[in-house]
Amino acid sequence: MSYIFNERRRVPFAKSTIPNKRIADSRGSRHINVRRHAPQQVRLIGGIWKRTLLPVLDLVSLRPTLDIVRETLFNWLGQKLDGLVCLDLFAGTGALGFEAASRGAQRVVMVEHDARIIFQISKIQKKLNAQSIKIVQADALQLLTNLASAEFDIAFLDPPFDSDLLRRTLPFVLPLMVPSGTIYIESNTSLAGIWNTQTSPGCYSALDWSFMQEWYIVRYGRTGAVHYHLIRRKSSK
Repeated sequence: MSYIFNERRRVPFAKSTIPNKRIADSRGSRHINVRRHAPQQVRLIGGIWKRTLLPVLDLVSLRPTLDIVRETLFNWLGQKLDGLVCLDLFAGTGALGFEAASRGAQRVVMVEHDARIIFQISKIQKKLNAQSIKIVQADALQLLTNLASAEFDIAFLDPPFDSDLLRRTLPFVLPLMVPSGTIYIESNTSLAGIWNTQTSPGCYSALDWSFMQEWYIVRYGRTGAVHYHLIRRKSSK
């Protein structure tokens, strides 16, 4: 099985309540049928679909990126993403992917494993006539290992906190990024310096992060239990 996402046009660079943890099953899926007061809708905050409400399914796994975090993120990236190609690897509510498309991204590939969520975000895509968005139902790791070629300007990685999917998927995401590409990461611990030390904090302890030696953290923030980062190649400085 091979996926090719190579439509692009290069131009210069210029998820809302307290989050719920997403819990992984044996396949790395983040979905179980337990409720923890997740919001029933989130609001897009910029672009052509500004103030559009996105419904959120009644699943504990869905932890929409906080409004304040998304606002900070797109201040970092620039309010307009015209012409950029984006990957939303753990789409969930779709807040990050739809936000990127709303702000002019040329193409946004949204990946999600759960069929219920695929159905939900597909309805939103149809309602918005979001032709720049491609929705793929797949296991994130399996998809990455079968990508034939791709070039992304921005990748959004917001995996289940109680999993090792960040460490497992990052080595496959890095080669898909353009030289000046940016990766956004949400986690339940700061990643600052962990690939330059012998041990890593929290669930990332005792893992080999040597593959990250050529990358550095450009921006970092924290809101409650959520740590968020932008990383780029050192050669892009």
